[in-house]
Amino acid sequence: MEKVYLYWLCRLSCLGAVSIRKLYEYFQSFEVIYNIEETTLERAGILTKSQKDALMQWRRNFSECQEEYQGLAGRGIRFISPWDGDYPKRLLEIYDYPMGIFVKGKLPEEEKPAVAIVGARGCSAYGECLAEEFSRALAMQQVQVISGLAAGIDGAAHRGALRARGATFGILGCGVDICYPSTNYALYEAMEGTGGILSEFPLKSRPQSWHFPMRNRIISGLADIVLVVEAKERSGSLITAELGLEQGRDIFAVPGRVTDHLSRGCNLLIQQGAHMAISPNDILEYLGVKCQKELILHEKSVNRLAKKEKMVYSCLDFKPKHLDDIITQCGLGIGECMNILLELELDGYVFRSANHYYGKNCEM
Repeated sequence: MEKVYLYWLCRLSCLGAVSIRKLYEYFQSFEVIYNIEETTLERAGILTKSQKDALMQWRRNFSECQEEYQGLAGRGIRFISPWDGDYPKRLLEIYDYPMGIFVKGKLPEEEKPAVAIVGARGCSAYGECLAEEFSRALAMQQVQVISGLAAGIDGAAHRGALRARGATFGILGCGVDICYPSTNYALYEAMEGTGGILSEFPLKSRPQSWHFPMRNRIISGLADIVLVVEAKERSGSLITAELGLEQGRDIFAVPGRVTDHLSRGCNLLIQQGAHMAISPNDILEYLGVKCQKELILHEKSVNRLAKKEKMVYSCLDFKPKHLDDIITQCGLGIGECMNILLELELDGYVFRSANHYYGKNCEM
């Protein structure tokens, strides 16, 4: 019964994890907190007046919260607390660990290493490709991938782990019953099979700007390493890296061109002492993970290509180029060049983006 009182308290949005923990440390029971006299609560000196008033009024919602709590299992959702045996031990290492977590699917396994992969929502095709391939390579070696299910780098990280049939966990800035952004719904559904969806926010909670810094501390808190792939100089990903540093996590960043605004954040992290990640091997070696098989992210050997295919492939870069530029550089006719590009795309060497832009798939 004690847990339902914790659930009721966690449903009160004006109370954060630290305030709830302090209340428990003082009163030693969530049921006592529910039944407390206003004067006793005031004497404790833990809450502000507005928080105290909100808590006293919130008691009238207990029955609704109890009914909600009892209906979680039927929706495939668990509510776990720090007193539960399966609460992530990594999270207990951080100061402001959540007092309650909603879970769809599984929780990260304690005995397996975990890497958080974060970065820009509006990333480049190159950055998206890198994030996906880093994640796939790590997941192939049983490394769990943590991210925020956002557009851009986050989504690519989840996709890469799923491609390797690995475990990946999405930490949301909304309730676990809401997929945000909705464009990642296929990922959201697929992740329950090998990993899970986690949030400290109650069901039906819409994404709010102030939720995401709170969400970020859980992303870094669940990981051994935080890897940043593409980030602007002022970015939420840098906040995650900073939180990870405060939590004692190791920070890695993928370097980029000094003139690229999407690489400034990563380059700044490296300048400030973050580890440089040139390939997934850098992270695997740091974790002490021995590869079960050679890491080959580009599964096709370029040496197997025919002469003209090699010529067209050599004109490409990870950043997509327009067809006209490729034709000019390789010197072939438009029809022949397009046929070769199609073959390379079908064989997995290149990818095509909108408006006749082509780029190399990651080769590392």
